[in-house]
Order: sequence, then structure tokens, then C-alpha cells
Amino acid sequence: MNSIVLPAPIQAAAVADRPEPVVRLTDVHRRFGATPALNGVSLEVGKGEIVGLIGRSGAGKSTLIRCLNGLERADSGEIAIEGRRIDRLAEQELQPLRRRIGMIFQHFNLLSAKTVIDNIALPLKIEGVAKAERLKRARELLDIVGLSGRERSYPSQLSGGQKQRVGIARALAARPALLLSDEATSALDPETTHSILALLKDINQRLGLTILLITHEMEVVRTIADRVAVIEAGRIVEEGPVWSVFANPQSQVTASMLRSVRPQLPEAIARRLSTAGKHLLLAVDITSPDAQSVLFDLAGLGSKTVRLLHGGIDHIQGQPVGRFFISVAANDAERIQKFLTSRLARVEVLGHVADHA
Repeated sequence: MNSIVLPAPIQAAAVADRPEPVVRLTDVHRRFGATPALNGVSLEVGKGEIVGLIGRSGAGKSTLIRCLNGLERADSGEIAIEGRRIDRLAEQELQPLRRRIGMIFQHFNLLSAKTVIDNIALPLKIEGVAKAERLKRARELLDIVGLSGRERSYPSQLSGGQKQRVGIARALAARPALLLSDEATSALDPETTHSILALLKDINQRLGLTILLITHEMEVVRTIADRVAVIEAGRIVEEGPVWSVFANPQSQVTASMLRSVRPQLPEAIARRLSTAGKHLLLAVDITSPDAQSVLFDLAGLGSKTVRLLHGGIDHIQGQPVGRFFISVAANDAERIQKFLTSRLARVEVLGHVADHA
């Protein structure tokens, strides 16, 4: 059955008055043989923002991050960090700019033969900073990441979450303008992931640090990002505030990736859908500030013809985001849909059911 989709109130769009970008990519292309890894990527990350870049394996995330830190060269397009183009700089010219970019990795990349404090101070040692100054900075960072007193420990003596905290401290050693997080929580358990994300958010707020999160986990983006960009087949297919994209995904790949964090139609009900029946099954998405009152009003409006089957209301970035599934008597469906759209809801007809499911 063809779905009927009524107009959505809010489209995922760029945020007005976005801060001056720390990162600007303009129509960036990168091919490996006949395969386009990046196929016209344009993206901005403003000063102090946390932006999540999310995509499936092979979507182009790793190539994009390697182009940002100068490990890959774009075939065409422009890449600028803090207003300076880096896509055509010689290797020697790239070195000072790389110090403005901190990196944290999925598997920590710590040197096992060095202590925690020496791992953190390593970028400063390479830069030629005096020993006393680099150790002072490393101790400051140990305090920031919650590892004071562990400076003489070795990586083998740390948990996964502690290792990642050391990795974050090391990435901050040279006071970067941009922090790139490359799947930094993928190897961690859920509780540790939550603590690391809370740490990143704290660092962002305390230091005003710009963060680009490269991830395939929607929950990571939902937890701390301000905006999200979805990459697929080397292109940005969707971009906007996290709450808006979560509430009203515009691309098929985004909707698919959101399945784990948005209410979905229970399989037992989906199996009962047909092309004819006494009741229509509707999927309802709503981002109105009074989303909860819509449910109460709907219950009163259609007390005998409407039944809530599944779903609920969440809050993302302080915005109420509702998604629920209702069964509506077919002869009352038009009235109910008009009411919902008048309250700024998006309604999709999924099919018929013989009864109220």
C-alpha cells in the first residue's frame, strides 16, 4: 500500500547564525581507482560545536577524517581549518596545522612501554616543549580527565575507559582548536561509553573546544552532539540539529540507522497489516512543544475510534520528540489526520488492520 505523508512542520536544516566555522569542506572529492570514497562533500563545523558525522561502514567517514588531518589528499574541492586551506599544502606546511587538530581513536593507540604521563606529554615532546612545561601540562590534563594519581601507571594497568581518558588527554596536550573523535567509544561497554561522552561534553563546555564525532552509533550523536550530518556513498545526504533529524529523517539511510533509537512498529502488529480492513494504522511523528497534550486531546477526540498501540515522547536537546502508532476507525481517519496535522504532526498511513490490533 502506498503511504500518505502529510507535510512536516520542521525540516532538518542548517542552524541560523552558526558560529564562524573551524572546519569548512567544500565539494570535496576523493577516489581510489574507480571507486569514489568522497563524492562532493560539503560540511561546516562552527567554533564550539559538537557535530556528529554518522554513516555505515564504507560510507566515507574514514576517508573524510584522513583528508581533514592531511593524511589523505583530496582530488578536488577545498578543505579549510580555522579559515586556512590545507588541501594543497606541502607536508612541511601541514605540520604546524596538525597541532591544531587533536585525535582520539577507537583502540586508544597508547604506547605500552610509556607511562600515562609520558603518553600524554608525547606530542609536546615531539614539538620540542621543555620537559618541565610538558609534564606540568600533562598533570593539568590528568586532572581534567579524572585520572589524577595515575601518572606513573602503564596502559596495561588501566581499564578501557581509563585508556580512552589518557587518549583524550593526549589529544588535548597541544591545545588544539579541533578534536576529531574516530569511533572513540565503539570498543567500550555502555556504562563506560556514557562516562566518556559526558567527559567530552564537559571538555567542550569548559574549554570551548570544537568536536567532530565520527561514528556509526546514533546513540552517541543523540547524547552529546549539537548537529548531525549523515554520510552515505561519499555524500552528505542529510544534515541538521540532532532533535530535528531524529524527529523527521528525510533520507532512507537516516531512517534505517535510527531504528535502534526510535520506536518501531512491533513485528506482531506489522504482520497483521493488509490492504483492507475496518481500521487504519497510522505512524505519527510530532515535535510540537505541547506534544504530550496532543496525546491527551487525541484520546478525548477519538475515545471510541482511536487506540494508542505503541510509542511515546522523548526529549532530545530539550525538544519533545514524539513517535507513536495508533489504530483509527477507517470511517473516522480523515478527521483524526486533520486534527493531528493541525497540531504540527507528520502522519503516515501504514496499512489496514481488521480490528484495533
